[in-house]
Amino acid sequence: MFFKKIFRFAVAVSSLAVLSIGLLSHFSDAVTIPTFIHSSKHSLTGLDGEDGPVIAVKIDDTAFAHPQVGIKEADVVYIEQVEGGLTRLAAIYSSQLPAKVGPVRSARISDIELLSQYGKVGFAYSGAQRLMWPVIDSANLYNLGATHYGPKFYANELARVIPYAMMLDLKALKAESDTRGNLLAQSRNMGWNFGSAPEGMKPFTKIHISWPASAYELSWSQDEGRILLTHSGVADLDADGYHLGPKTFVIQIVSITDSIYHDKVGGVTPFSATVGEGDCYIVRDGGYLPCRWSRTSTEAGTTFTSLSGQEILFDRGQIWFALTSQEPEITR
Repeated sequence: MFFKKIFRFAVAVSSLAVLSIGLLSHFSDAVTIPTFIHSSKHSLTGLDGEDGPVIAVKIDDTAFAHPQVGIKEADVVYIEQVEGGLTRLAAIYSSQLPAKVGPVRSARISDIELLSQYGKVGFAYSGAQRLMWPVIDSANLYNLGATHYGPKFYANELARVIPYAMMLDLKALKAESDTRGNLLAQSRNMGWNFGSAPEGMKPFTKIHISWPASAYELSWSQDEGRILLTHSGVADLDADGYHLGPKTFVIQIVSITDSIYHDKVGGVTPFSATVGEGDCYIVRDGGYLPCRWSRTSTEAGTTFTSLSGQEILFDRGQIWFALTSQEPEITR
């Protein structure tokens, strides 16, 4: 009797399954069932891709250092003032890690505050003055500098003149960092979001940004749909001949003051304050708009709003920030 009940139950289940398949087949013929596709966006650029570990690299920006290598692959690039009114770059890498980046140069005090908003990231640089060593060691970052990782990852390029010759194998450095157990902070929302250009953008022909001994000029390429950069009067081409320039450029007016640090020839190291608030200019889609920036603490990201207080959205793609104390000269 027991086995008969089991047999009847099995038959009933089988019949129900056949009926369900028939109904589902009929339903699918009549109705299109939506398919949901997962699409991730990288937090720093808004482009397709997953967030990943962040490494910042200090790169020389003098005429002797040009053409530079690996700038095109950076997600975010900061232009910082250093001794003598010259500039250096702090390039942020997460979505792509090129094998070759440089010329790599030394760290500066402004880097510590600037990078702290990204979390405990990897920091790659050629060296630092002795007074900076304890500052870097106590900072919330992983020290991936040349003095810690050596010539296996940092090596001078023979065709270049020292000290403008050091190149970094960023991919290999990241792999070694992983081997040493460093858990680099992942890219995340840094205060800016992506979308259409804000209303009221004003067209421009050229925008000139200056520091005491360095200058950039911005122009818009309608064909490429991005900004093209000129560095100290020369088209800013990388070592592969690519004309550098982002989709979004932010001119961030900051306070630049003398610090207690000096370079090896006695030049005073300036400090660019990136915590606080101030004026800025957003440049994208062939136009510019005055704006305001705000960063409430060293751990907080930086937000950008219009003069009326509305959030300003960035274009998707690479972003450059010029940290300067001087107002730009805009030709309309």
